[in-house]
Amino acid sequence: MPDIKSNLSPRLIAQIKRLDLKARMVVEGFLTGLHKSPYHGFSVEFAEYRPYFPGDEVKRIDWKVLARSDKYFVKEFEEETNLKAYILLDSSASMGYHGPNVASKLEYGASLAAALSFLLLSQNDAAGLALFNSRLKKYLPPRSRRTHWHAILQELNQAKPQGQTGYKKIFQELSGHLKRRGLLVLISDLWGDDDEIINCLKNLRHLKHEVLVFHLLDPDEAGFPFRSEAVFADMETGQELQINPADIKNNYLAALKERTDYLGRECRRHLIDYQPIVTGQPFDQALLKYLHKRQRIG
Repeated sequence: MPDIKSNLSPRLIAQIKRLDLKARMVVEGFLTGLHKSPYHGFSVEFAEYRPYFPGDEVKRIDWKVLARSDKYFVKEFEEETNLKAYILLDSSASMGYHGPNVASKLEYGASLAAALSFLLLSQNDAAGLALFNSRLKKYLPPRSRRTHWHAILQELNQAKPQGQTGYKKIFQELSGHLKRRGLLVLISDLWGDDDEIINCLKNLRHLKHEVLVFHLLDPDEAGFPFRSEAVFADMETGQELQINPADIKNNYLAALKERTDYLGRECRRHLIDYQPIVTGQPFDQALLKYLHKRQRIG
């Protein structure tokens, strides 16, 4: 694995408005010199029809459908690829939090999801996307066509932080879509019950999926820099608590370490890759974690 350096910070990336440009800069900047995975051939099977768009290959137009309906449709084909990856992005209300001069957890997560999907498709793997809070808000099945990236970007651009998180219900609903074993990449602040989260991830492993978890933390959450007495509010439930940060900082940081240690330990025990990510840090750590995971899968 080549030594990969980054000179692009999340703060710089955040100044770029277009998500596609963010993802390309992240991937091309961070992964310069990376050798693409070999493509070992493929087979295709018919998947679905969709309307014809300018730029589509004329040979893919279904002339029989045109004769019947007087409308242009093309056949979509699903490629059998090296890997099917499902990117699961938390879009609950707590993901909207951000401290000064830092992108929100959802914005960071969306940029990471865009970069990962771009990288997957560049390596001839298939990328899918699921957006969730207390329910599955949007699901795009994995596709390996490069044009599929635009559908992923469209959903990521429209994602808004809202609602509470419900991992058990979400993963039960999602399991019906996971027809083929693959790689599941969870991008979330893991705001919820630890045992419920671990049990959900264990169930995915029991279904023979590979699982990679990116636990997003805002710098405020990771370092608790607050000084003045203030009212802190739960962004998902609205519950408020007035505290003096100086009174609880040490206990808070100890509890945070205990929690991340527990999540990491339980994930390792069930062969799940777990990576805490502070959203003020560059994207290298997350992308390298993915690349090591992809390399192990083969």
